Amino acid sequence: MHASTPPPPRTTSPWAIVAQGAAALAAGMGVGRFVYTPILPLMRDQAGLSAGLGANLATANFIGYLLGALVGIAAPAVVRSAAALRGSLVVLVGTLALMPATHDGAAWFVLRLVAGAASALTFVIAVSAMLTGLRAHAHHLVGWAFGGVGAGIALSGLLVVAVEAAATWQAAWLTCAALAAVLAALAWPLAPHRHAAEHSGTAQPADRPRTHRWFVALLASYTFEGIGYIIAGTFLVAAIQEGVPGRLGGGAWIVVGLAALPSCAVWTRLARRWSRPALLLAALIIQAVGIALPAVVGGPVPALVSAVLFGATFMGVSTIALSIGTHLRVPRAVALLTAGYSAGQILGPLLAAPLLSHGYHRALLLGSVMVALAGAAAAAVCVRFPHHLAPAAPAA
Repeated sequence: MHASTPPPPRTTSPWAIVAQGAAALAAGMGVGRFVYTPILPLMRDQAGLSAGLGANLATANFIGYLLGALVGIAAPAVVRSAAALRGSLVVLVGTLALMPATHDGAAWFVLRLVAGAASALTFVIAVSAMLTGLRAHAHHLVGWAFGGVGAGIALSGLLVVAVEAAATWQAAWLTCAALAAVLAALAWPLAPHRHAAEHSGTAQPADRPRTHRWFVALLASYTFEGIGYIIAGTFLVAAIQEGVPGRLGGGAWIVVGLAALPSCAVWTRLARRWSRPALLLAALIIQAVGIALPAVVGGPVPALVSAVLFGATFMGVSTIALSIGTHLRVPRAVALLTAGYSAGQILGPLLAAPLLSHGYHRALLLGSVMVALAGAAAAAVCVRFPHHLAPAAPAA
């Protein structure tokens, strides 16, 4: 009599992981984080939101995002928890739905703070799950998953434009909360790998390669990118509206999302031919030019080109940087890089604030300089980069 053999473990289709990860990032980032940008003018006009409180709500979200990333560093088990991912998605939807339930600025501040933390946890957990779950498959699949952020930006931006014509700021929040709920349901089956730590660089110290030199440069690059990117993400629409009267500003935000949607897949496909550190440097140079463009050249065409260049690179930079961090096998690389990025997002508006009395163009130039500094740090990553580290699992 032959002993019965246990059935092989169930495997999830790589495209299912892509769809689930994209939905998680669309909910957590595209809607949860970025929907505030197109809703802000509605709240200003209809709810009497002051410029100061509007800026404070943005800062609250950035602080919450940093806190969520720090949780991912301090409690690595959270990054491997499906329950933490699902709980973060539920909390995120709840914060969106509760925004129109009050007119109290303090309550709004708390809601955006909590939303930021939930967004960060969703991002860190989903990215870790995708990078480990898709490690043995073609890397451009990860890029399509990251495209969920652009899809979320474009979908929520279109919803807000549609609601703006017929309803109120409260309806905009509720409609986007419903969109986030649908996306959360699609992301619900995404399951982080129990042994993700082994694949993300948390093996025994004796087995771990010495890669901290490149990781420190990568962390510096990604932190500077956080500063420059958030300056552009906060003021690009306003700067375009300042230079080009009409509705082009709001439309530019949708263009950013549409450009971001396929960008990550394009960048990861390019990684088949060129090294990821070189691509990171190229993406940062392109982004620096895109951010500066409407500040130095007026008119609708440069404005739209700027939106395309920014949208085509900001998520591509994240995809490449997080992939490099995972390749370097530094413990909790995704959470550490996300923390640096979010710290940069807190610094960005503070550095730009003294320049706003002269309009938004100087702020965009500052953002471009910060991204250029990120490029300089990325150039240091390129020097003698250890391309041939042995991965924990074979990659296609």
